[in-house]
Amino acid sequence: MRYDVVDLIMQDHREVERLFDELKNHPEKRPLLTPVMCGLLVAHSRAEESEVYPPARDAGGQDEVEHSQEEHAEAELLLAKLLDCEYDSPKYEKALQDVVDSITHHVEEEEKTVLPGMRKRLSTQRRHELGEAFARSRADHLGELPGQATRDELLVQAQNLGVTGASNMTKEQLRKELQKAGS
Repeated sequence: MRYDVVDLIMQDHREVERLFDELKNHPEKRPLLTPVMCGLLVAHSRAEESEVYPPARDAGGQDEVEHSQEEHAEAELLLAKLLDCEYDSPKYEKALQDVVDSITHHVEEEEKTVLPGMRKRLSTQRRHELGEAFARSRADHLGELPGQATRDELLVQAQNLGVTGASNMTKEQLRKELQKAGS
């Protein structure tokens, strides 16, 4: 079966919104759902970064891709903070709200500008090709948590941000560059 990448991305957005509601309204589910939500967001981000952003950048969306990559870096930092909290603490409540605010902002922007632009600029065939690549990449990354990116994944993120000299950087140097973008 063939899937449009825009539809797949939007389905993930709806699932994350559902998980946010569960985490806010059912604190007893946090030990189970927090890592699930974090893993879904990391897998979604990695798939966008490797399979969607490069073609979007090549199709004239450099500024949009850089901005989206910055938001991914910020979200990853916020997710790591959330995972460090006790599930029943006020610190968790604040960290969850920071994640919700950041991700909601990103989703709103993406659904207002990036995704409609993809529908307009890319053929149905190309969106289906990207959908298959996105789904494969997302499946490969499910279960990963913030901070577990490989050097190659960090390099893709840095290239999406337009970081010069990224290919000559170590994994730690790439991580620091991305953390700067996320703060």
